[in-house]
Amino acid sequence: MSEPTYPAATLSSPSPVLSVGPVVLPAPGRAVDLQVRVSAPVTGNDLPVILLSHGQGHSNHLSSLNGYAPLVNFWAAHGFAVIQPTHLSSRTLSLDPDTPGAPLYWRSRAEDMTRVLDRLDAIEAAVPQLLGRLDRDKVAVAGHSMGGHTASLLLGARLTDPDDGTEVDLTEPRIKAGVLLAAPGRGGDALTEFVAENWPFFLTTDFSRMTTPTLVVAGDKDDSAHLTVRGPDWHADPYVLSPGPKSLLTLFDAEHGLGGISGYDVAETTDENPARVSAIQHLTWAYLRTELCPGDSAWKTACDALTAGPDPLGRVESK
Repeated sequence: MSEPTYPAATLSSPSPVLSVGPVVLPAPGRAVDLQVRVSAPVTGNDLPVILLSHGQGHSNHLSSLNGYAPLVNFWAAHGFAVIQPTHLSSRTLSLDPDTPGAPLYWRSRAEDMTRVLDRLDAIEAAVPQLLGRLDRDKVAVAGHSMGGHTASLLLGARLTDPDDGTEVDLTEPRIKAGVLLAAPGRGGDALTEFVAENWPFFLTTDFSRMTTPTLVVAGDKDDSAHLTVRGPDWHADPYVLSPGPKSLLTLFDAEHGLGGISGYDVAETTDENPARVSAIQHLTWAYLRTELCPGDSAWKTACDALTAGPDPLGRVESK
């Protein structure tokens, strides 16, 4: 497949990026303090903020503040400040398996993001080069795989806590847009027996009140057989089962790694494809740019570029 050619008008030249981590945020009641990485262009003001939630892959360090460099560096080089927490589920922390919330810490993950927004002053103070440069009215969340589940809760998805039967609403009103990358779909009979028995919080996932504008990114070869019996269509559920405004980017021949977004040249990527990663970089950036800056044409321009060639990498639909 040929790499789409994105018009020069879509993007300015990339800026050098500063990246600082770990920035440690005291977190009383959490098993350990919250560590984050902050990446941003070295110049510019009024920077929109992206909170990025990592997945749970096989590698030790991709599922932490050290992962997802292909996305983080691109977003930061083109005008965003990106904040990446290390969730309690990260292998880098080696927490006792009996720690409350283990092994996936679904609630704590979402609470990490709210804690970051509550502590932006402390983050700016810890990174003096960032002081006064964040636009706190333009905040987005993105997440891959389990990180997509985390992001969906912040965007308005609900579930029932399997421990006490209460409905959980972790919607974060300060978040204005989202990107879900290979995110989990609905629960119930869509799940494998293992998931239903061991991670029952997945059983009750409900997207019907996920109203925040969101781009759902799914690979049409991402069968995730360890999680679902429904095949690749499962990852489109956050689009299909939620109200608009939403967009769905379906990537042709993409598997769970979406071409290699979790890191540069990582062995666990089963569908390595630099052109696919480039498309995701451009399209996710453009979507968030347009959602956070109404009137910006970046999203339309990027969508047109995706389908302009004779052999497109994917398709976009919206509602």
